[in-house]
Amino acid sequence: MSKRELIDCICEINKSAKPCFLANFSEEELQTYLEHLMELDLEELAVYS
Repeated sequence: MSKRELIDCICEINKSAKPCFLANFSEEELQTYLEHLMELDLEELAVYS
């Protein structure tokens, strides 16, 4: 995934995230953060199911 795609995915999950702020991070850091957000999102789905 490109840096732009990572930022777009992060913003879809974390509505308060600002693309200009996220652009300061490396692709690796963004990938790690996205994985973390996806884990939290799945946990939340499991709680509400």
